[in-house]
Parts: sequence; C-alpha cells; structure tokens
Amino acid sequence: MDPLSDMLADIRAEGAAVHRAALAPPWRLRFDCVAHDSATYNSAAVPLTMVTAVAGSAELVLHDGTKHRLTAGSTAIARVPFELADDRATLDRPIQAVAIEAAPQADRDASTVLIAGTYRPASARHQRLMRALPEALVLDEEVDDVLWLHSMRDALDRAHAPGGQAMLDRILDWGLVCTLGCWFERQEAAAPGWYRGALDPVTGPALEAVHRHPGRAWTVEALAAQAKVSRAHFAKRFTEVMAQPPLRYVTERRMELAADLLADPQVPVAAAAAAAGYRDPFAFSTAFKRHHGMSPRAYRSRRV
Repeated sequence: MDPLSDMLADIRAEGAAVHRAALAPPWRLRFDCVAHDSATYNSAAVPLTMVTAVAGSAELVLHDGTKHRLTAGSTAIARVPFELADDRATLDRPIQAVAIEAAPQADRDASTVLIAGTYRPASARHQRLMRALPEALVLDEEVDDVLWLHSMRDALDRAHAPGGQAMLDRILDWGLVCTLGCWFERQEAAAPGWYRGALDPVTGPALEAVHRHPGRAWTVEALAAQAKVSRAHFAKRFTEVMAQPPLRYVTERRMELAADLLADPQVPVAAAAAAAGYRDPFAFSTAFKRHHGMSPRAYRSRRV
C-alpha cells in the first residue's frame, strides 16, 4: 500500500453534503460550519470542502485573505471557512452564509455553476492529510477531462432516489482521490517526500512494505531487501528522498497507526501496541509519548 492510499484509507464520505449551485452575478457566498476564531483556528481539525466549477468562474478567498481564481474545470480543495464570489469587486457586498448542510437556490440566469462537497474531520488520518495540504489547492483542468464530474451530475439528479446518498458519497470519494493524485503529481519536486518516495524505485518498494505491514520487525537490511539493493545504498537513498532515516520513518508510521486505533474506544491499548509492533507495553508507551507528547491512555481520553 502506498502512503497516499494509506492516508486516504479511512477518509470516506458518509452522508456527505454535496450541492450544485447555479448563480448569476453579483454573488458572494461564505462556506462555514463552526464559529471561526482566528486566535484558536486549528487548520488540521476543520472540515475539508471540494468545489468544482462546472461553468463560469469564481474567486475563492481564504480566511487569511489569500485568493484563488477558479475557471470552468477547476477543482479546489479548501478548509472552511472560506468565501466564493463571482469577482473580486463583489467581495465588498454582503455575504450569503452557506452552512455545509444547505445550498443557495439556483438562478435561472446563472452564468456560474458550482458543485461542492464537504468532508467532516473524523479520524487521525484526516488530520494528517490536512497537515500535508496547503490551506487551499487548485487543480485546473478542462471540464470534459474531469471524469468523475459527469457521474456526480447524474448522482445529484438522483440524490433523493433510493441509494442516492450512497452514490453521492462514493463519487465524492472518487473525486477527492483523483484531484489529490493529479495535484501531487503536478507538484513534482515540491511534492511531499512520502509522495515522491512512493515513485522512487529504491524507496517505493520499502514504503509499500512498511505501509502494508507496519508492525513487522523491520530492519534497514530487511527494507533494503524489498528494494533489492545493498543496505548502504538503500539507507543513503531513503534519507535523500525522505529527509529522514528509514527506521525513523517506520517508527512514525507505527505511531500514526497506533493513534488511529486508540481513537476507537473498542480497541484495547494492548491491541494498538501489538498492531504497531510493540509487545512490551512500557516500550510502546515511551515511544508513543515521545512522538505524540502524551501517553496512549491520555491520548485516548482526549480523542473519545
């Protein structure tokens, strides 16, 4: 399993709010679902919204004032709160607030058509994904090249039919995976090390093995064997690509897995430790506290 697939494994739309808005200028919308206090804003713990411009254009404005232009075929993934407007000049007009459960009415004279869907934060993986992304990313494509969009249009027409919500959820997931994959690919050297590492012929096989079997007793020699290269060459290449030694990455992956499991109150702490490759509860607690800044039980009490 590659790191991106692993990160997206538990990020699933469940009863997602997906809406189509047809708007005529001038218009200005604010997407929000919680009271925003800039002094306590936590970008890793807020909902993630994906907006695609089906027709026309829009100005996306983040909470810090950063602006991104969307044109037909553009998909933005942004953290709420943010605003959308038909033009920068319209940003001085009153805001029409849009909760993630609601959508503006369609306008028969619309020149802009948007489709928006929102994910709520529900797992530690969600927070790790948020930390790996900028406040907003924009993927510009031609409308006809956004393959999942055609299915989403059909699903919105069938939203109230039996199975309609499940269809919306699955297509939104498809759109998220497609958008993120294409965006990371276009980042090239600016992409995170774990994404570039998955494409590297030396680090890729090792990352695949670690993410598939994080609890295995990995050594540098064992990881080098996955890549079919010498221990010295593997260690050097891994550190160059990932900006950290191989076993440090293994430990981080184990601690992330443990955190995911501890968020579920039905999973015993000992089971989370074993899944992360620790048979000694004291060694697990020490490693977990070093990585997360608190004991496994303290972490669980804050998460559940």
